[in-house]
Amino acid sequence: MPAIESNAYAKLNLTLDVLGRRPDGYHDMCMVMQTVSLCDHLLLEYGTGMPVQVRSNLEYLPTGGSNLAAAAALRLCEAIGRECGVSIAIQKGIPVCAGLAGGSADAAAVLRGLNQLLSLGLSWERLAEIGQRVGSDVPYCVLGGTALAEGRGETLTPLNSLPSCWVVLCKPNFSISTPELFGRLDSVHIRCRPDTAGVLAALDHGDLMGVAQRMYNVFEDVLPERRGAEVAEIKNTLIQQGALGASMSGTGPTVFGLFDQRSQAGAAFRILRESYRETYLAETIGQVL
Repeated sequence: MPAIESNAYAKLNLTLDVLGRRPDGYHDMCMVMQTVSLCDHLLLEYGTGMPVQVRSNLEYLPTGGSNLAAAAALRLCEAIGRECGVSIAIQKGIPVCAGLAGGSADAAAVLRGLNQLLSLGLSWERLAEIGQRVGSDVPYCVLGGTALAEGRGETLTPLNSLPSCWVVLCKPNFSISTPELFGRLDSVHIRCRPDTAGVLAALDHGDLMGVAQRMYNVFEDVLPERRGAEVAEIKNTLIQQGALGASMSGTGPTVFGLFDQRSQAGAAFRILRESYRETYLAETIGQVL
């Protein structure tokens, strides 16, 4: 039975702006995204003669069609007109419900893995098109690297790579409702927005500091007060330990900082790990195709 291993890499939002609500109920977004080395590990087997099967080291994760990895396998098999006898084993390394696109990354890894395993030769654009039917972050996760994501997230423009750096990620011990945050955002006037143009210019010049100092996420302004205070405290710890900049990823709650010194990143990791079990040390990486 042919099999392949495929890594699913976490994403960060270097910037996140919400431009408005669309007639279809979704929101138009403008985001600069970045892949980091924190990942899930997937083992894909094809030709099982069974419907799509998913298993994971986390017992509470869904194993049916609501699992994005399973949905991606089904959508790909539909697109190429083949039976979908696929077994997917997921070893989770990305924290769940963290604003890091863990489920979407798994779906993208399935698309890339099956494309290679079955020698389909599909372009990343075609894989992203299939992935769009699974979730808004899946097209970006197919591509990876540094990219501008617009629309619902499916309109991608590859960018000059963020200069290599260390990343400390810290997920606080609470969850955030994405629909609730979008509802809060819809009910207020957004006072501050990311300097997306400035970030793009900094990327063009290979200016890590210029990017880090312009990182911003509009959802930080609509967090519940107590949650917002904790996010701000983690950001402050990262900055005090030498981060060039810090922000929240997605709708949170994970906070991350960018470091140009491994020693400073390591120190920040150790300090935050004392209070937050889900703290990680990673590196930025380029496109994953």
